[in-house]
Amino acid sequence: MKTRTTKLAALALFVSPVLFLATGCESQGPAERAGESLDRAADNVKDAVDPRGPAEKAGAAVDNAVNK
Repeated sequence: MKTRTTKLAALALFVSPVLFLATGCESQGPAERAGESLDRAADNVKDAVDPRGPAEKAGAAVDNAVNK
């Protein structure tokens, strides 16, 4: 009986954070929007120094289409 209770408690301990993270909020706050803006700016600077090839551009287009 004790091992079954221990197993259930361990399962609940490991599953609850996953469920919490999966049901996170959808709206972005100002800090998250600013961080994404900085990420895009850093990517643009990197692309200016080392231009992307056609395969990288196609992959970025697919990523943008999927993430929207």
